[in-house]
Amino acid sequence: MASHRKPRSRIPAPLTGHGRRTAVGFTTAALASVTLLSQTANAAPGDPKPAAQSIEKVKEKVDTLYHQAESATQRYNAAKERADQQRAKVDKLLDSVAERTEKLNEARRTLGAYAAAQYRDGGMARSAATLLFSNDPQDVFDQSHLMDRLTGRQKQAVDDFQKQQASAAKERGKAGESLASLTASQKQLKTQKKTVQDKLTEARRLLANLTAKEKARLAAIEKKKAEEARRKAAALAEKQRQEAARTKQQEQRNGDSGSGSTTPSAPANSSKAAQAIAFAKSQLGKPYVWGATGPSSFDCSGLTQAAWKTAGISLPRTTWDQVKAGTRVSTSELQPGDLVFFYDDISHVGLYIGDGMMIHAPKPGDVVKKAPITEMPIYGSVRPA
Repeated sequence: MASHRKPRSRIPAPLTGHGRRTAVGFTTAALASVTLLSQTANAAPGDPKPAAQSIEKVKEKVDTLYHQAESATQRYNAAKERADQQRAKVDKLLDSVAERTEKLNEARRTLGAYAAAQYRDGGMARSAATLLFSNDPQDVFDQSHLMDRLTGRQKQAVDDFQKQQASAAKERGKAGESLASLTASQKQLKTQKKTVQDKLTEARRLLANLTAKEKARLAAIEKKKAEEARRKAAALAEKQRQEAARTKQQEQRNGDSGSGSTTPSAPANSSKAAQAIAFAKSQLGKPYVWGATGPSSFDCSGLTQAAWKTAGISLPRTTWDQVKAGTRVSTSELQPGDLVFFYDDISHVGLYIGDGMMIHAPKPGDVVKKAPITEMPIYGSVRPA
């Protein structure tokens, strides 16, 4: 992936989460705009420099579209997660309301049996009927002369009725509040889904205005940038190896001098990291689909979440939450299995596999693949706990 223009400000805490697959069947390098067509048409013959500059700008614009779509995808993921949680809560509350209602009806039937008996015996017929059909039975029972005429079992029936009535009302209130919250979450979900789709639709519109010659030029730029990213990744890997060797030598010297230091054992998560990486490798070639968490397709955070889940570690759904789920480590300290986050808005994540490389789900129209971590600006890294 080519470099992206960083947003001017960092996105605040996510508002809100499975989206339809949106495929753009070309690499980012194969995208350009109508602006490109007009600019290249006006370029002086034999002077490729203006055209090359306009292509760079177009590429930057398209990359920005993908970046914005990815940020919106994380907001969508957060909204979907919240909506799913609210839906589960509402379902549970509705079940509770049904249960409470049944208990209320049972208490009502018991109370009704006493009222019927009072009718037959000529006792508190009118008072019992008033109780059963009153909007507020407590007002009826506040009358001391009525309470004095009730037997112990009758009083128990009344108490049970009142208790079940209050519980049912409370559960209905909770369900109403949760339904309102669910409606708000679903509205946010719809908004974020439209934002993602609009960004990707614009990218497809730009694609529709390409010529074969423009595609070739952009592909050459993309190839050059990819080679540069691989060189940087190789240099980073070599630096990590040298640093590890120096650390090991220092630990050995400390041990030989009797300082009591010993070479540390492998990280506690090394075996789990191996499981996460094995899963990620088995997903290579599967398509990126925004909002997807597997098993047939993934977005970036969906892939890292699924990978670490196989190792028994539960990660949050969004990149904004995953970056908080572990121990922060520097780029020079990266170990296989660590999560590497990109851009100032932390909108992308990949699973580090060593030697400056990661496995990630890049963008619509692409597939889960290995790539240098240097192809995007690194925000920071986390070792899942």
